[in-house]
Amino acid sequence: MKAFRNLLYFFQRYGFNVCQRIADRLGIRLKTVRLSFIYLTFVTVGFGFAFYLFLAFWLRIKDLIYVKRSSVFDL
Repeated sequence: MKAFRNLLYFFQRYGFNVCQRIADRLGIRLKTVRLSFIYLTFVTVGFGFAFYLFLAFWLRIKDLIYVKRSSVFDL
């Protein structure tokens, strides 16, 4: 249990202070940095989902246009 507590303390001291360090380095408020990370996360996830929907739509249109016909008389 003590090893877990030491590990937790290590991450709290050095890992969770990233936004504070970035805000201090850039000279802006901590709230602005945190909101920027949150917005960037939503944009990244949203872009992936939108790209997936675009590809699904494109493949559906391609399948409707290019239909494999078995003979000349199916035109």
